[in-house]
Amino acid sequence: MRRGNRDDAMLGRRGFGGMVVTTALLAHAARAQGNWPERPPRWVVGYPPGGPSDTFARLIAASMSPRLGVNMVVENRPGGGAVLASETVARSAADGLTLLHTDNGNMVYNPALYARLPYDPDRDLAGVGFIGRFPLFLVVRADSPFASLADFAAGARQRAPTYGSPAVASPHHLAMELLKRRAGFDATHVPYRGGPAAMQDLLAGTVDSVLIDCATGIPFLRENRVRGLAVLSATRSAQAPGVPTAVELGFSDVVAFGWQAMHAPAATPAAVVSRLNAELNAAVAEPGMQARMAGLGIESAPWSPAQLDAFVAAENAQWRPLIRDLGIRLDS
Repeated sequence: MRRGNRDDAMLGRRGFGGMVVTTALLAHAARAQGNWPERPPRWVVGYPPGGPSDTFARLIAASMSPRLGVNMVVENRPGGGAVLASETVARSAADGLTLLHTDNGNMVYNPALYARLPYDPDRDLAGVGFIGRFPLFLVVRADSPFASLADFAAGARQRAPTYGSPAVASPHHLAMELLKRRAGFDATHVPYRGGPAAMQDLLAGTVDSVLIDCATGIPFLRENRVRGLAVLSATRSAQAPGVPTAVELGFSDVVAFGWQAMHAPAATPAAVVSRLNAELNAAVAEPGMQARMAGLGIESAPWSPAQLDAFVAAENAQWRPLIRDLGIRLDS
């Protein structure tokens, strides 16, 4: 079974079915930890307020707070690919009271992007729980001459089109570079400061295409303002079922997502990690949160810390060699 299919099975709609028994067992384990948490945990986010990372952290923290009996505080520490936030948590006491909002960048990409990091994600941080993954779409304007990925690739072999992404070394940028390699065409990267800016320039005709995540792109697709040529997930998105997957189009190893999770300092007690995992999973499973995620095409599942760690290890094996091969550096 390919990793994408295995992950899909783990992310199926039945994933939350076993939570009642699991939560009871973990609650028993947590009681062994005494009166934890004795003070409000802080969840450090390496991006400014208002973005998708901050938004989901605040929504989940608000749900976790009454479950924990204290108010979880979301603290924004933006700077350099979330390096500042990651260092802050990695050097904090391993008591479960300082947590890190994590994603592809600070857990997977940074060791390949920076010659020196003040933290080691493989050694200093341990998985707590998974928030969700964001399928990525290659889109063009609704009036574009490219009606399919095959058209796009054929046109690119005559003249390299431009493609926008939210940033250099974002999941979107790296996913497009992977697709270019597998499909055998060229395209010129135009980085933006965020996905909405890239989409506006696409509509204005400044760029030919954009590699965009579902949370930003689904509204444009739903309103037929853009045309989706491919989604880089193992299965089609329920919110854009007319967009074929790259897998369907013959590129079985072109599967890529943006994703979000929670990590803690590596030596955090297992009982505390289990408690946090149970409460995070319960918060993500709430009907209102599930409806919000589903409407944006975001996929979630109640992974255990071990499942999250295995997922991150597989991501490392795929993306770090590609980054090094492409020669992308953020500290040069």
